[in-house]
Amino acid sequence: MGTPIPHYRIGEAAAQAGVSAANIRYYEKEGLLTPRGRSENSYRFYTDEDVHQLRFIRLCRAMDMSLDEVRTLLGLDLRKRSDCETATEALSEHIGHVRQRLAELKGLLTELTALRDRCDGGPKCRVIEALHAKADAPPSGKARAKAHRHV
Repeated sequence: MGTPIPHYRIGEAAAQAGVSAANIRYYEKEGLLTPRGRSENSYRFYTDEDVHQLRFIRLCRAMDMSLDEVRTLLGLDLRKRSDCETATEALSEHIGHVRQRLAELKGLLTELTALRDRCDGGPKCRVIEALHAKADAPPSGKARAKAHRHV
């Protein structure tokens, strides 16, 4: 008989991986993680390999990668040259998304700074006044484009 494989219930796996149990359930639903089995009392259990995979997912999500990007990276084999090229392509594409988001955030920063600078200390709040005026204005072609998140 071999050495038993360490396994964790969902709360323990979540604590080991630095995610919530709800995240684990969501990742399972999305097909990013499959628990290795069930214990005698039907609880799902997770191995050290599962905990590593959860940490990998958490890391990718912290880098603002979409679930599809994470799914792609999880499916790659680090020993295959073609998979290395696929990973590089996926990261290059993600870098493009990050650059786009940075441009959107810079535009938002400019807009917010201009709004804040409307405050003149007078009896009437120019900031709130500007926000109401902006809310009432019909959309125009010059309006800042809605941020397109890829996640």
